[in-house]
Amino acid sequence: MLAPRSLPHGCVDRPEVNDCDSCGARALSVCGSVADRDLERLGGLAEVVKLAAGAVLTREGEPAPHVFNITSGSLRVYKLLPDGRRQITGFLFAGDFLGLAIGEFYVFSAEAIEPTTVCRFRKGPFRALVESSQPLEHMLLHRTSHELAAAQNQMLLLGRKTAIERLASFLLDLPGHDPARPTAPGHVRLPMKRGEIADYLGLTIETVSRVLTRMKAKGIISMPSQSDLIVERPDLLRAHAGGEI
Repeated sequence: MLAPRSLPHGCVDRPEVNDCDSCGARALSVCGSVADRDLERLGGLAEVVKLAAGAVLTREGEPAPHVFNITSGSLRVYKLLPDGRRQITGFLFAGDFLGLAIGEFYVFSAEAIEPTTVCRFRKGPFRALVESSQPLEHMLLHRTSHELAAAQNQMLLLGRKTAIERLASFLLDLPGHDPARPTAPGHVRLPMKRGEIADYLGLTIETVSRVLTRMKAKGIISMPSQSDLIVERPDLLRAHAGGEI
């Protein structure tokens, strides 16, 4: 365990022991690709940081000395436009890695949506480990390729799809991004607020609410609570996502 350093904005705790063997996100993250010897080295580099809901992990424009592996909870990643508007570029969950493709300064901000735990690594020692571990290097390359594909899908979502197509695609894709918390078929967890969904989809909060109401009226979805949604007609939701209706 490394000596304590400055913590992210809103950090509420750091456990004394980093136990990779008992980490519930290990199988979902880059850590699951390394041999026990390299896992021990990786664990020795990790600082475990707990964030309260709303706490800042990284801030756009600040120095970027760390990369991060999310082990529980969820984050919103966003950029601020010159006029102050927020564009959320992604939601990250347990098993996701953050900071692979950044330079000396963070080009995004990342905040906890809910109580969240991350392992953070200083770039220099982490890169040295990656260079000596071929499985870890291959896994990180795979993750980077996946992020590129996700960015391309997001461009399509914002550039070509209608409001109902965007929201339908989002609801279909979201459960697969949070495998550490599996749900029943058709059940969609919504830890983020409606305004955050709107900022991710390039819509207004009024449009998101209106489209959800329309989907409920058609019997496509039901909403037992603000943070839970049930897909009652997956066939119709898929049709909307593909622009078939």
